[in-house]
Amino acid sequence: MRFETTLQRPVEVAGVGLHSGVSVKIRILPAPVSTGLVFVRSDLDNFRIPASWRHVARVSYATSLMRQGVLISTTEHLLSVFYSMGIDNAHIEIDNLEVPILDGSGLPFVRLIQEAGIRQYRRKRRYLRIRRPISVEDKGKRISILPAESFRLTCDTDYPDPVGRQSLELEVTPENYASEIAFARTFGWEADLDQMRNMGLIRGASLENAVCFTPSGVMNPGGLRAPDECCRHKALDLIGDLALLGRPLLGHVIAERAGHAMHAALVARIMSDPSLYEIVTFDQLASRVAEALVS
Repeated sequence: MRFETTLQRPVEVAGVGLHSGVSVKIRILPAPVSTGLVFVRSDLDNFRIPASWRHVARVSYATSLMRQGVLISTTEHLLSVFYSMGIDNAHIEIDNLEVPILDGSGLPFVRLIQEAGIRQYRRKRRYLRIRRPISVEDKGKRISILPAESFRLTCDTDYPDPVGRQSLELEVTPENYASEIAFARTFGWEADLDQMRNMGLIRGASLENAVCFTPSGVMNPGGLRAPDECCRHKALDLIGDLALLGRPLLGHVIAERAGHAMHAALVARIMSDPSLYEIVTFDQLASRVAEALVS
């Protein structure tokens, strides 16, 4: 995509927060060029929280943003969709503290964007291109990023039975994301439900917005949407956390059993050292490729 984008018109949706259980409505509106993605707490005098790595607050079971004590929780699914579908600028009005979980996947948000339509600006889009390998490791888990001329993703997961080991590799484009990743739902294990509720989590969870595994299979009546739905959902989460870079990424991300905290650590590592990346336009990339082919 050569130029920055926003939505053609406002769209809205309502639901409940996965962890808080509160009712919440969001309204997504077009935003001016170079605004970025900005949450607007309509219940708190339209307080604004940019979707930026600078405002990451908590990254345990979801990614939360905070600015001046004001919180937006469980941002990763919505940001994943915006990032992958190529939406650069939007105001996201929200009337409570947690983004609605809807069906537990990114698909409802993809459909909202399709309903709204995409408007293209004349300003050239600026990409964040990784210049050299970066890696974050902890207790047998690792996430790395290698230089690449597109946004590629390799995601390896390893969960208890009946899930087991799963792997996914693809180039992240709007088309690939909509067909291969967006449908994958959040998930958990029946054995963990009581503990998580005692921690004040998953108060809004149900079989309509999450996959629940038992020792022998899946509790949801409709089963899985894909045999490797868990790995695809972890890829969805990862992209949502990478969206906090604030610019479309050019690099090959390799995640091995990584989670929100490690995703956030990678983003912070990249942004802490400007020598690790460069900001380029599509035209600059194209001219480099042409020069390379000639030489």
